[in-house]
Amino acid sequence: MRAQLSANQTSTQFQDNQDSAPAALADPVVDAASPTRRGLSLFWRTFFLLALLLLGSIVAWLQTLRSLEFEPRAIQTAQQLASQVNLSRAALIHADAIARTSLLKTMSDQEGVHIVPREPGDQFVPFGADAIDRQVTRELTNRLGKRTVVASSVNSKPGLWIGFDISGDDYWLLTDPQRFNPGGGKTWVIWLVVAAALSLAGAALIARLINRPLKELSFAASRVKEGDFDASRLDENVQTGEIREVNIGFNRMAQRLAKVEQDRAVMLAGISHDLRTPLARLRLETEMSVSDLDARAHMAADIAQLDAIIGKFLDYARPEKEKLTPVVLSDVVEACTYSYQNQPDVQIKIQLEDNLLVLADEVELGRIVSNLLENARRYGKSADSGIASIQIAAIARDKWVLMKIRDHGIGVAAEQLSNLTQPFYRGEAARTAANGAGLGLAIVEKTVQRMGGAFSLTNATSGGLSANIRLPRVTSD
Repeated sequence: MRAQLSANQTSTQFQDNQDSAPAALADPVVDAASPTRRGLSLFWRTFFLLALLLLGSIVAWLQTLRSLEFEPRAIQTAQQLASQVNLSRAALIHADAIARTSLLKTMSDQEGVHIVPREPGDQFVPFGADAIDRQVTRELTNRLGKRTVVASSVNSKPGLWIGFDISGDDYWLLTDPQRFNPGGGKTWVIWLVVAAALSLAGAALIARLINRPLKELSFAASRVKEGDFDASRLDENVQTGEIREVNIGFNRMAQRLAKVEQDRAVMLAGISHDLRTPLARLRLETEMSVSDLDARAHMAADIAQLDAIIGKFLDYARPEKEKLTPVVLSDVVEACTYSYQNQPDVQIKIQLEDNLLVLADEVELGRIVSNLLENARRYGKSADSGIASIQIAAIARDKWVLMKIRDHGIGVAAEQLSNLTQPFYRGEAARTAANGAGLGLAIVEKTVQRMGGAFSLTNATSGGLSANIRLPRVTSD
């Protein structure tokens, strides 16, 4: 049966039971490449802990200030006000009528103290905006008597008003409240805010200084993971002794890993080169010396298989990074599926969004798709029809292109899925036809990662194996 190919077949929907192709495609790749839980970074954790410590210290300092400074000052203020009221009362009681008028004028001009009669209809606002003011009021009431009234405004005139009696007559004593401010005004609040702001800024600076070497170490470790050993070198001359020792140890480790990687690549390249020379001679001698055409064909096929296995070793050992360019995904898929058009045991359906551009190496992306198609052709055939029904789909999501290549074979046991991308591992279905090195899927995963993407394998809900690829998207804007 001829393979069915259509790059513009966007209306075709293939489903895993009740799931649509885009939904079935997107979830496995995202789940495999994205962490399920993200915590606070070390910087913010350190900052919050330092900020909590500093704010707790400020609160404790404020409470101490209230106990040791504000309350004694409130009592002292109440004593001064009570003394002023008592002195004014005594002076007025013992002064005659003529001297009393002169005394009141002198107290008003020189001391800013005004004494006026208290009328029954006077409207006043009680004094006590905060806890310290209320404590001053209680202390004055205890010292001057229960009939004492302390107000912050009388008949809409602001000030510190104290109501007292002289021989049964009620009077108001008005004085400037700033002269007896128990809390020192609002200056301490401003300083408290400034101290808190400076403390938080200091906490941020300290957290940044603590976090910087660890952030550099984290970045260097990520570069080593990507195989970029040159960009992972850390400063070995930092002032902190512990950080300097860690940096030196990490640099030595990176150098050894780079040497091991280089030696591995050289070793595999040397082995491959040494093996290919006698293989070429064997092929030539086989074609010239063996008269049986069938035997010669089998021997030549065996030699070609050995040569392909050597090529797999070289592909897996290659350390250099890919050169990424914008690639039209539909062109790559069309080129890779062309050779399957006339194969009777393969049937391919394609569903791609229009104008999908990915950031990739076009040759390597073609090798990835071809490798996955060949894997699906070999091991994804239906038990009933003997035909490998392969489906290719791709959609764009945010900054990524999610691609899926799935078959309708017997699938893979769940416990084997994580091992399929390990080098030299072959699943149960592959062992009966073991004609490779077990590097195909390992090469696919490594190549996708080198291009900045992610790769995962899952079992489709309606049967078969699904290969999920996530690649960086290139927008046409």
